[in-house]
Amino acid sequence: MEIESIDFYYLSMPEVLDIGDGSQDVLLVRARAGEWVGWGECEAAPLVSIASLVAPMSHSACKPVQDSVLGQRLDSPEDIRRIAAEVRGNSFDQLQADHTWSGIDIALWDLLGHRFEEPVHRLLSTAPARPKKPYASILFGADPAETYQRGVAAVAAGYTAVKFGWEGFGLGDVRSDREQLAAAREGIGPDADLLVDAAMAWDADADRALLRAAAFEQFRLLFIEEPFVPGADAAYRALRSGLTTVRTAGGEGCHTAEMAIGMVDHAEIDFVQIDTGRIGGISAARRVAEYARTKGVTFLNHTFTSHLALSASLQPYVDDANSGWCEFPIEPKPVSYDLTTTHLGRNADGLVTVPDAPGLGLEINTATVAQYLVETEITVAGQVLYRTPELHP
Repeated sequence: MEIESIDFYYLSMPEVLDIGDGSQDVLLVRARAGEWVGWGECEAAPLVSIASLVAPMSHSACKPVQDSVLGQRLDSPEDIRRIAAEVRGNSFDQLQADHTWSGIDIALWDLLGHRFEEPVHRLLSTAPARPKKPYASILFGADPAETYQRGVAAVAAGYTAVKFGWEGFGLGDVRSDREQLAAAREGIGPDADLLVDAAMAWDADADRALLRAAAFEQFRLLFIEEPFVPGADAAYRALRSGLTTVRTAGGEGCHTAEMAIGMVDHAEIDFVQIDTGRIGGISAARRVAEYARTKGVTFLNHTFTSHLALSASLQPYVDDANSGWCEFPIEPKPVSYDLTTTHLGRNADGLVTVPDAPGLGLEINTATVAQYLVETEITVAGQVLYRTPELHP
């Protein structure tokens, strides 16, 4: 069959707040081939990614992403990988291309899953899908009192592991960070696992991170995530050497498999955490998951948006018996949470399982798409390059 259309839909909350919450808008992707439809999601600024889909060619390695996708044959997973290579070659200098392709890749896997009536993970591996222990992923409060209350609420909701992040953590003094960590630990109690996302607060400066090492140990963090910018391998190594029980995680900022593999090889991280909506989709995430397994590094998903994205992020490693964790966003905005008609839940043991239905196992809520849709048009030299597609053509 042939890829007939790739449609991008920009959805947004009426007001987007200046906080570290990527669930406030959505770039939804629909792929069509023959009678089949697949859905995906880009974890990227929607308007920038739409532009990269259609932007006129600048030169031979800077072409619109859609030119490498439309009209392509799609009969097997190998076709998705082949198309990915063409996108990379034709749009190498268009730096948004990896994020843009990520959502398309996810949609193509979903489409193939529906065609073959198999979950995506079964197209990737015949090994059984394994439940994952979710850690509730939330933001730090504006102050320790709010952080404490958020921790209490997460544990009351049944989570036994909680990750706090962003909202200025690491950007102030050590005392302020200690107070936030103390509030987080008190809120979730002594037995729950505590994880922290530093949101690249210390750039590439290991010394600033190491000033907080004693607090990380005192409040028994399972890991400190993304303390530095991607590529700061030396800083990652220095921090890891200064910790005893606390482990390190990184990889969310990687937008190619090669970047993530480089972290596995050189940053001495314990967890490589990958966002399928950024790295090049399910295909690239699977490649990293398989490589990390050979190096004894634990693969984790990164997800803070919709359950469509959550399902996509679990598919590449759901068969991995050595990776028992998953990030689980518990406070997404309605535009993200209501994007699908059903959601991934926790079983009687509190573990998350992927749907056993075809593709990603979730249906798009078209009423939500219509409610939050932002009509968009891109015109260059009088020619309309993009206009929001019809939802029900």
